[in-house]
Amino acid sequence: MELNTYFADLHIHIGRDLNNKPVKITGSKSLTLTQILIEASERKGIDIIGVIDCHVPAVQGELEQLIDAHQAFPLKDGGIQFENVTLILGVELEIYDHNCQGPIHVLCYFPTLAKMQLFTKWLKNQLKNINLSSQRVYVAGKELQTKVKQLDGLFIPAHVFTPFKSLYGRGVRFSLREVFRPELIDGIELGLSSDSYMAASITEINCYPFLSNSDAHSLGKIGREYQQLLLQAKTFNELKLALKGEEGRAIIANYGMHPQLGKYYQSVCKYCGEPSATQTKCATCQSSQIIKGVRERIDELANNQAKIMRPPYYYHVPLEYVNGIGKVTYNKLIQSFGTEMNVYHNVEYKQLAQVVGQELAQRLIRIRKGDLIIKEGGGGLYGRLIPE
Repeated sequence: MELNTYFADLHIHIGRDLNNKPVKITGSKSLTLTQILIEASERKGIDIIGVIDCHVPAVQGELEQLIDAHQAFPLKDGGIQFENVTLILGVELEIYDHNCQGPIHVLCYFPTLAKMQLFTKWLKNQLKNINLSSQRVYVAGKELQTKVKQLDGLFIPAHVFTPFKSLYGRGVRFSLREVFRPELIDGIELGLSSDSYMAASITEINCYPFLSNSDAHSLGKIGREYQQLLLQAKTFNELKLALKGEEGRAIIANYGMHPQLGKYYQSVCKYCGEPSATQTKCATCQSSQIIKGVRERIDELANNQAKIMRPPYYYHVPLEYVNGIGKVTYNKLIQSFGTEMNVYHNVEYKQLAQVVGQELAQRLIRIRKGDLIIKEGGGGLYGRLIPE
């Protein structure tokens, strides 16, 4: 049995369906299912993508058209092949049952289009608009988990520390047990403002694999966070084995934006935007409206001092964040080296320098090594790299 490495980004939204109607209201109009597949395969170099608006009937219709045209091919072990990428069908939902302190976003993935269509049939009666993304589902968290498992699905709480619509950011006071059955959770999505090292300080989630995904609302954001998997093939069943760490399959590395680049990393004042070290009052304008940062929320929950053996977490900076890389330079890199994944992982300094010059090549190599100076993000504003 030969195992190979693959890159996976499992949280990508759809902006428009095949009828040009909005799915994710805040998503780009160019973010259609077909364009996502082409972008992931031809420019990003992502091997496995999770599109989390596949519950929408029109999105399913577009996928059926691709299958009928012999452009997409259902795989025996789950997932759908398009060119060089495997599509994993997913849905993001918002839970707010009587046990929640606030809304919680979760990700559910299914092995086949038929299973997703069965889920859609059930889901229509649990929410207001089946045609839109991230809809509030009017069932208890545990009931939703049970339904997902009945259809052989995966259940993963999304961006679990962000302040407004997440498990720990708003949904529970102290423990996921307040809302979910722990044994029916397949992984924890960290979100852009945290990393494995921060999350490992919370005991109750250390039994789960950690996922780093892009939560992309545009084509350019695909692959801004991802993981490297060790699999025998690019299928749903192999992904499931990797999440369980069974039969040699595994997550072997996470690649995520440095948490300080995330837009909710530090606590800030809602009104003046200044960082706030206290959770009660802004030192600048005296407002008591503080948007609690991920860093502070994790500090509140931290109860584990032991070092947990986990896959390495590498700080990843998307090309669009890098000073000196505009559209022309980006296209030059892709034309020269094929995909973003190749630029991030494989291209050597001398090769980069021949295409973009020594200064920018050195900058890319430093970023690859995690040599960064960052102005921290918070309150909905992303952090940024400080030019060296």
